[in-house]
Amino acid sequence: MNPSANRPTLSRSINDRVLAGVLGGIARRMGWNPTAVRLGYIVLSVLSAAFPGIIVYLVLWLVMPEGD
Repeated sequence: MNPSANRPTLSRSINDRVLAGVLGGIARRMGWNPTAVRLGYIVLSVLSAAFPGIIVYLVLWLVMPEGD
């Protein structure tokens, strides 16, 4: 049995969004707390001089389909 068969697809969240729903969608896909994912992303972005984090978020915003 494939354990990833029950996981939702990777898509932007409509219901759990702050800006575009990218991190809410990632959290839903992984089964994690959306607030923890957002905080982790902010910490990672700040530690890497913030610029790459912004670019990655924008690219994911464009690439990820809008889901449920």
